Amino acid sequence: MRAIVVSATGGPEVLTCSDCPEPELNPGDVLIDVTASGVNFIDVYHRIGRYPLSLPFVPGNEGAGTVAAVGEDVEGVSVGDKVAWANVMGSYAEKAVVPVSHLLLLPEGVEPEVAAAVTLQGLTAHYLTHSVHEVRPGDDVLVHAAAGGMGLLLVQIAKLRGARVIGTVSTEEKEELARQAGADEVLRYRGFADAVRDLTGSGVHVVYDGVGATTFDESLASLRPRGMMALYGQASGPVPPVDPQVLAKEGSLFLTRPTLGAYIATRDELAWRASDIFGWVASGDLRVHISRRYPMTEAARAHEDLEARRTTGKVLLIP
Repeated sequence: MRAIVVSATGGPEVLTCSDCPEPELNPGDVLIDVTASGVNFIDVYHRIGRYPLSLPFVPGNEGAGTVAAVGEDVEGVSVGDKVAWANVMGSYAEKAVVPVSHLLLLPEGVEPEVAAAVTLQGLTAHYLTHSVHEVRPGDDVLVHAAAGGMGLLLVQIAKLRGARVIGTVSTEEKEELARQAGADEVLRYRGFADAVRDLTGSGVHVVYDGVGATTFDESLASLRPRGMMALYGQASGPVPPVDPQVLAKEGSLFLTRPTLGAYIATRDELAWRASDIFGWVASGDLRVHISRRYPMTEAARAHEDLEARRTTGKVLLIP
């Protein structure tokens, strides 16, 4: 089979399409013919070595496709089933092996490409809005990069829960996408904290920040007393060390750096979040914006465009 292999960390050029042996099927595993693989910023972090992995490796934490074979001790999944997964490495490939414990059967109304575009980010948006800070009707919510894959999902889910959503974007085109997703107000990044204060008076209940270094200080300044800062990513770079006294000074703020793995720690939790996400997609309450599809052989270009913020919505690789 063909797969993207990273043999040394570095720029997009280290993403090499190679002929590889078909992955080994162990007890409890499922072999999948990959229909599409989601491209996420965590893939970039793995590629550059910010989150170190043993070399060589096949990147990709999210995908969807058709079950080709099942290993011993696998129940509830059969050859031919349409499935998706997240938080398992190796999706930048024609075939992937995934533990059955991490697989999600796709319901009617959710096609594999859509599932590949929504699973990882949808699960993340769910835990951010339902567990990190349980968004309630009337909450003021600030979503950074509101026209990105994560941002569009966060905007829509926060609106489903009755919040007033303020988004940040960098261009008029992205502002239009954020408004179409339901954002009540859309700001540019420069001076956004003052603008948020003008709109809300006392600040927002929660900031969902996947940008990191360039937005962090103003994100804290956008919060009302006892507000929650959810730093779930660092697309602009890591945040320098934080003096906890800053949280006290700004009004007894909460700061968390959550990860998906901690919020799908049990099968029941994974199933709950996935059921909500796929249900909203099937009903039309959650729209998935796939902005670009790249052949798997152009994985490097996909990463270049993602890092340069030339994309909106979700980016997919197609084997």
